[in-house]
Amino acid sequence: MTDATLPKPSRPARSYRWIGLAAAAVLVGAMAFDTTAVRIGSQADVQVQKFSPEAFGAEQFPLIKQSIETRAVDAAELSAAIAADKKAAGEKYGVATSVGPVIPVKFTGVAGEHKANYNTVTVEGLPAELSVRVQTGPALNGTDLRDATGQIEFGQFKNQIEYQDAGSAINNEVKKVVLAGIDPAALNGKTVTVIGAFKLVNPKNWIVTPVRLDVK
Repeated sequence: MTDATLPKPSRPARSYRWIGLAAAAVLVGAMAFDTTAVRIGSQADVQVQKFSPEAFGAEQFPLIKQSIETRAVDAAELSAAIAADKKAAGEKYGVATSVGPVIPVKFTGVAGEHKANYNTVTVEGLPAELSVRVQTGPALNGTDLRDATGQIEFGQFKNQIEYQDAGSAINNEVKKVVLAGIDPAALNGKTVTVIGAFKLVNPKNWIVTPVRLDVK
C-alpha cells in the first residue's frame, strides 16, 4: 500500500478546542466594541427618556404665557373684528386648530358669581349678548393653552395619550402659577384684569383660560 492510499491522520481534539476558544474570544470582543455602557440617571438612560407631563408643563407654560401676553388682543377690538368677519379675525389673531382658532385676548371687567369652574366677567364695550367666562377652577378643561402658540404638535408625542397629558399638565401649571392665591368664590363683584386664550367656536361665548389674572 502506497502513501497515497494511507488515511490522513485526524486533527487532534485539542486543536478544535483552541479554534472554538479563539472564535468565542473574537465574538465577545465584537460585542464589547458595539456595546455602550449606560449610567443610571444619565441622559442615555431609558428612564430619562420617558415622557414626563409634569416636567413638560413646567417647561412650556412660561413660554406659552409670554407668547399669549405678547399677542393678546383687546377684547373690544377682537369682538368687533369677529362680528365683521369671524374667519378673517381668526386668521389674523389666532392659531388654527381642527376645531377653531385659539385667540389670545386681554380685558378688564367685573367678575360675577363662580359657577361650575368659571367666573363670568362683564367687560365694558362688549355686546350684551357676548358671554365672557374665565376658567378659575378647581378644574380647568380643554387644550387651548397647549394649542395657543402653534409650537406644540401631535407629532412631537408618542401617542394621543401623551398629547392629552401635555395639555392637562399645562393647565395644572395655571393652577399653580396663576390661580394658587385666588379664591374664585370671592371674586364676585371685584374688578379683574385677565390675559388668556380661548377657542373661537361660538362667537357669542368665550371661555378664556387665563395665563394672568389680577384682582383689584
